[in-house]
Amino acid sequence: MTKLTGHEITELLQAWRQGDETALEKLTPQVYRELHRAAKGCMRGERDGHTMQTTALINELYLRLTDLKGIPWQNRAHFFAVCARQMRRILTDQARARQSHKRGRGAIPISLEAVPLVSSRPQPELLAIDDALTALTKIDSRKGQVIELRFFGGLSVEETAEVLGVSPDTVVRDWKLAKAWLLRELSQERLDGC
Repeated sequence: MTKLTGHEITELLQAWRQGDETALEKLTPQVYRELHRAAKGCMRGERDGHTMQTTALINELYLRLTDLKGIPWQNRAHFFAVCARQMRRILTDQARARQSHKRGRGAIPISLEAVPLVSSRPQPELLAIDDALTALTKIDSRKGQVIELRFFGGLSVEETAEVLGVSPDTVVRDWKLAKAWLLRELSQERLDGC
């Protein structure tokens, strides 16, 4: 299989949007490895026996993407940004369903070791992360997007910069500030929960 350029991937995304199902068949093997890496990062640290495995997360992502084929794909980076957001939603939806099923006994813990998001302290739960990230996004949407793209999407600083249309230095600055903000929020939530 010949690796496609970013431009060729963008062309396939646009062809898929216009209804060319063969474009999706050509696109899938090209992006699978990167999506698998991102999904593996999201799944790292999940408890043993977790019902969703990396491959299942990717399969669920593909199912959701087929419902989103009308998106005006801008480029490869935009595609991965959408994928990052969808993986976050899949995992938090599952955590909420599980929490509801267990009548509030607790959500699924997730490790943030894949990306040094907050600290080496005990890892907060996925729902707490999602809630804190949602609050951050209301205050500063770009910083929230940086965390989402880097943590859930597995994008590099450069890829994140491309998606957001900012410099890599801005991404690094936002990343540091957002991590500090999230640490404070998650620490406060643990204190309030005691």
